[in-house]
Amino acid sequence: MPDDMRTSISRVSVSVPATAANLGPGFDTLGLALDRWNTVEVTPVDGQGVTLEIEGTGADELPRDETNLVVRVLLDTLEHLGVRPGGLRVRAINDIPQSGGLGSSASAVIASLAAALALATGRVPNPDEVFAHAARIEGHPDNAAPAVYGGATVAYLDAAGAPAAARIEIAADITPVIFVPDYAAATNAIRLLQPDQVPLADAVFNVSRAALLVQALQGAPENLFEATEDRLHQPYRAEAMPATAKLISGLRSRGHAAVLSGAGPTVLVLARDAAEADAVQQYPLDTPGVHWSMHRLPIATQGARVEL
Repeated sequence: MPDDMRTSISRVSVSVPATAANLGPGFDTLGLALDRWNTVEVTPVDGQGVTLEIEGTGADELPRDETNLVVRVLLDTLEHLGVRPGGLRVRAINDIPQSGGLGSSASAVIASLAAALALATGRVPNPDEVFAHAARIEGHPDNAAPAVYGGATVAYLDAAGAPAAARIEIAADITPVIFVPDYAAATNAIRLLQPDQVPLADAVFNVSRAALLVQALQGAPENLFEATEDRLHQPYRAEAMPATAKLISGLRSRGHAAVLSGAGPTVLVLARDAAEADAVQQYPLDTPGVHWSMHRLPIATQGARVEL
């Protein structure tokens, strides 16, 4: 049986940045943290059970019981650590769009498991510890890595098959711009459109573009347009998100490095500098029936923040 939780922590707060995965050719590998955050606050209280308050995006749609991802991961992690939590008051403050391709589920997983680790141990958890747990739960370390470590990251499996990540230093002038539509897409359904096999030529194409993208991010932003070309996943997903596909095509026709953010439907543009970001924000949005919100977001150089 788990032990009753005894902790000197009166409250833990975890803030996690939005993330854009894939970045075009880096399917399930490359990711970028963006300066928009979800925060989860957990306070031990007398009694038993969890009460959940939700503010911001998803407040009217997300469940407030143990089926909520934040609550589920929080309780599962405490049980995994052999701890019985007692009563908990949880407050989720959301600023990342739900099901938009900006890592909202990864942020929920990371925030709640980091909070559980802090409550169980009485200390701020090590980022590597958080990443190991998050990759196990999330299943896609390309989102977990930038959310935990910040900046741009390469996620991979090491020789033992365990998730690992490395940071990429990014040229200071690169300026992300995102276009968020007023419709959502289910990541699991979108992933089903991906074939099990692809032509060798397409695989080689993407290897070259992913390698070039790392070089472009580090200090050659003039290569970002060619470096963000992709043949592995975006062409197969386009039919499910025609408005998104049309916007990406239109932006790229003007020479902007536009890609799906994660599984979409959000569009990410990696502008070479502030001047190009200005031009991107002037792009005419003409997709009937779809409303887009446009945001110029700095790269979040710091990942998940834990405050006790």
